[in-house]
Amino acid sequence: MEVKAGYKQTEVGIVPSDWNIKPCTSLSDLITVGIVIRPAQYYVKQGVPALRSANIREDGINDIDMVFISEKANRLLSKSQVRVGDLLTVRTGYPGTTAVVPPSFAGSNCIDLLIMRPSKDVNSKYLSYWINSSHGKDQVLRNQGGLAQQHFNVGELRNLLVALPPTLAEQQAIAEALSDADALLTSLDALIAMQELLTGKKRLPGFSGGWKKYVLSDIGSFSKGRGIKKDEVVSDGIPCIRYGEIYTHYDDYIRRFYSFISPRTAKQSQRIKKGDLLFTGSGETAEGIGKCVAFLGDEEVYAGGDVVIFSPVDQNSMYLGYLMNHSSMVIQKARMAQGDAIVHISAQKIGQLRLLLPNIVEQTAIAEILSDMDAEIAAIEQKREKTRLLKQGMMQELLTGRIRLV
Repeated sequence: MEVKAGYKQTEVGIVPSDWNIKPCTSLSDLITVGIVIRPAQYYVKQGVPALRSANIREDGINDIDMVFISEKANRLLSKSQVRVGDLLTVRTGYPGTTAVVPPSFAGSNCIDLLIMRPSKDVNSKYLSYWINSSHGKDQVLRNQGGLAQQHFNVGELRNLLVALPPTLAEQQAIAEALSDADALLTSLDALIAMQELLTGKKRLPGFSGGWKKYVLSDIGSFSKGRGIKKDEVVSDGIPCIRYGEIYTHYDDYIRRFYSFISPRTAKQSQRIKKGDLLFTGSGETAEGIGKCVAFLGDEEVYAGGDVVIFSPVDQNSMYLGYLMNHSSMVIQKARMAQGDAIVHISAQKIGQLRLLLPNIVEQTAIAEILSDMDAEIAAIEQKREKTRLLKQGMMQELLTGRIRLV
């Protein structure tokens, strides 16, 4: 491969001519391992955090399932105490996964993790991004030797090669650019997680008390759409909802109409009422069967064949529209589906869906939140994937010097 001017071929690929390829041992003042004995005798309910592999993520340290050791034990095990800016790397499980110690965990201890203390002329975050990148992971995997239980040890970390920009300023600029991308991904994840309101995993401020168990048939009644052949659809007339459009055009609740029928056809069809839920009664896959959309308007609207209509009583229909498409409902509907080439689900089966519902006041509050966020969430999901791909591309370009920031 031809290398363009200003770049050079190295053990880790093509990098700028003024970048250096160095092993981690020459970039750090310390590489060691945390507590390797079984420290259960030191555990206490509250004390000094003892970080484990479960706490180490590429985007930082996660405090889920944190364990603690006593102050006395922390002093006794002082060699494995960590400082701000240290890198903690997983040895077993997902070997090579690395996070930087933030100020909030300064003075903590760690269990069976590799500790690397970068030299003053090396940016910790840059080094962490490099180890977590494909360039670092490839080196980690080469050292596994096909073992079923994968390990990454002190010697292997010391020998891991890093492509390093010559100045601390350039390292920092690259790290900050990638950190900005991480922050965006985190904020997008937080917004998407708002959908947990539907299951009670998250509660809105001001609401408390238990949710009640139901099956869907407990809170309303069913009817069925009918009529409306393809050749009966006209360009202008009375709005109608056909089951195929629920799959292709609608999500959660109806915002506009895509098909229309004549008054003559309407007389032979089933009118839907404000607050009705419409389920698809047939489809191509069990995972997609029974997709739901709520009708919230006051217009005269009709439902075509293969549409199962549910009319709830004393419930918020927008909330139910969101809930019926939640993964907890999708799983239940898939189990109820019948057929192979064409999949069906009946009103009787849909009526057996098990629900956990708050009172209507909380339903309404949740529905309003989700409605406000609905368009934003759809855009966010697309934006998150684009951001993830953009970050991957940024890592390739920035960590190899194809794009220079200073």
